[in-house]
Amino acid sequence: MDKLMNFYKMLSDETRLRIIILLYHQELCVCEICGILDLSQPKVSKHLAKLRDMGFVKDDRKEQFIFYRLNLEDKVLKDTVQSIIDNLENYPDFQRDIERLAVKETFLEQCKIDNLSKE
Repeated sequence: MDKLMNFYKMLSDETRLRIIILLYHQELCVCEICGILDLSQPKVSKHLAKLRDMGFVKDDRKEQFIFYRLNLEDKVLKDTVQSIIDNLENYPDFQRDIERLAVKETFLEQCKIDNLSKE
């Protein structure tokens, strides 16, 4: 019962839910998620850490970036997200986020430029 309660607490946060919907569509790095959602890196990283700790996302390091993907092994998560995706017309914020996936590369490129300027 605790796992189910924690699951719904996790989904009750708009930012975490938006991240989950994005990751349902494709693997993304923190820079891309920040750009798509127009949120700060610390805020996005905090939410991703919670999602990872609960086992809902997995991460992989590729060069200097960490990419996140949704872990769809949990049937409740998979069914819940699928239900949202099936009714996307009812959720304009999610639709806008998904549309911004088309320009995700610009956010990754900006992050690479920022990293180079720090060196």
